Amino acid sequence: MKAARIALLAILVIVPASGVLQTARAQDPVRRPVQDFVPPAAGSYRLPPIQDAGNGWVLEGNYFPRRLARYTHDAYTLLTFVYTYCSDPVGCPLAYSTLDAVKNGVVADQRLRGKVRLVCLSFDPTHDTPGAMQTYGGLNIRDTRVPWHFLTTYSMTTLAPILDGYGQDIEVVHDASGKATRARTHMLKMFLIDRQSRVREIYSAAFLQPEVILNDLRTLAMEDAAMQAR
Repeated sequence: MKAARIALLAILVIVPASGVLQTARAQDPVRRPVQDFVPPAAGSYRLPPIQDAGNGWVLEGNYFPRRLARYTHDAYTLLTFVYTYCSDPVGCPLAYSTLDAVKNGVVADQRLRGKVRLVCLSFDPTHDTPGAMQTYGGLNIRDTRVPWHFLTTYSMTTLAPILDGYGQDIEVVHDASGKATRARTHMLKMFLIDRQSRVREIYSAAFLQPEVILNDLRTLAMEDAAMQAR
């Protein structure tokens, strides 16, 4: 089951022909992949650590640098990489919509309330400035029930070691003349990180289902509760 759930689905991100950057929103329609299995009950399985969470310098709301590690410890963290102008309905809008659904599930579950953090980090610091990421986050930034952080970096040079740390590949698409375009190809991934900054699950688009993720969060919460009871 574990190997199947880590299977990756390549997503092609296309910029509108007009060249105008468009901000994807949680309420925009998305095409969620059909779930072909019933999620196992929370606590009926284990999520062994996969790797340590990546680190690096990020920006949130202004140009004051912060370490990414600040956002990946002391809470169950869901981290994903996005573009504000991604228009593929099974790309970044799907990740945003999934996180929004997970947020609502966390609010409704007393076992998870106050224990979960959401993080979106931009793939494109050139266009996704700190201000642009705040606009992208909208009202979710001010919803204190579940902290949701919208981050970027100074440059691709600053972003590169973070991408390497998470094994997140990205390629610039070139046109027929060899000139770089704004289009990107990348693997849509979402990382579940525990309170000790360890990656415990990596979701591809095929398994980006809110109930699957909520059960994994509950499993980690049950694991921590059992350890504290010893």
